[in-house]
Amino acid sequence: MPITEPQIRTAKPAARPYKIFDSGGLFVVVTPSGGKLWRFRFRHDGKEKLLALGAYPKLGLQAARKQRDTARETLDEGIDPAAERRRRKRVAADSRALTFRVVAKAWHANHAHEWTPAYAKQVLNRLEDDIFPSLGERPVADIEPKEMLATLKKVEERGVLETTRRLKQYCSSIFRFAIASDYCKHDPAAPLKGALKPPPRPTHHLALARGDVGDFLIRLSAYDGEPETRIAITLALLTVVRTKELRAAEWAEFEYLDQPARALWRIPAERMKMDDPHLVPLSRQACAALGDLHARTGAKKFLFPSRARGGVMSNNTMLYGLYRMGFHGRTTTHGFRRLFSTEANEHGYEEDWVERQLAHDERDRVRAAYNAAQYLPQRRKMLQWWADFLAELRSAQEAKQRSI
Repeated sequence: MPITEPQIRTAKPAARPYKIFDSGGLFVVVTPSGGKLWRFRFRHDGKEKLLALGAYPKLGLQAARKQRDTARETLDEGIDPAAERRRRKRVAADSRALTFRVVAKAWHANHAHEWTPAYAKQVLNRLEDDIFPSLGERPVADIEPKEMLATLKKVEERGVLETTRRLKQYCSSIFRFAIASDYCKHDPAAPLKGALKPPPRPTHHLALARGDVGDFLIRLSAYDGEPETRIAITLALLTVVRTKELRAAEWAEFEYLDQPARALWRIPAERMKMDDPHLVPLSRQACAALGDLHARTGAKKFLFPSRARGGVMSNNTMLYGLYRMGFHGRTTTHGFRRLFSTEANEHGYEEDWVERQLAHDERDRVRAAYNAAQYLPQRRKMLQWWADFLAELRSAQEAKQRSI
């Protein structure tokens, strides 16, 4: 006969433990101290086993029967319910150990080889500064969208909207890594689209108008600051590379500087924005500027070494040089790239040649690696035209000034 709730409730302790049986292997053990403990007896692989379900009255009769039925369903699948319970406890313990910090660092280690060391460090620093303080010790499987939103809102309140956007991207990537690794079931950053302020639209870098180029070049030739700064600005204009790519250039990257028809600069992948190597053909004027510079820094590793040991020219040195020339708010070194793109396209050069010279994003990485050298003869001709075109603009401005 199945037992009833009043039978369990009124059962008195005895000198020795005794059992009150229900049905289907379920029973209550009444201990001498008055405890009432639910047990389920079953057989698995020919052996009799017991499964502890809980204590009465915290676990009532109906709840105990429900646990018994669940255990029987597990048995019907050929699984030992006691072993299954131990497995689930281990999973729960593992889940508690799999904090967001632990998973984020595993994700970071999994992707660091794709990034430059500086960028890898930047990503980890951003997570440590803005995400780990709130979510770092939370089990990754337990984090909900509202927690993710609250954490990112704190960053947004500082007004750094682009950083907020990037952090959301990092977190979403971390959760996708966790889902693929079976650490969690959902990405709580995914539903936040529209819940955060978008960063402002990017503005174009200031670029010189064609009519201002001649005056700029005249002032550049008369630059009264450090000669290395003047040469750096000159090379930025002639090669149209990014500032980062130029500042950290090493003499070992240059070939055939005494043969302008073959002169070449090989920029390694780790210094390029898209992590692909880039080849820059050098015009006669660029070779001349490099020759001038070699007389000054050729004994060093870097073209533009800083006074700090092992360092290179500051990120702002060329920008401040432009300010010194009177071009504050009128152009930047990155604006040289925009000027080149505009003029080269208007003069009929192929768009693919221009884009390859600017090393713009190539989505197909196999094609990007191939394209490092693609159009090299055409780009060599184009950069020589560019250097000659700039010289013509300077000459025209000088003639104009003499006639006044």
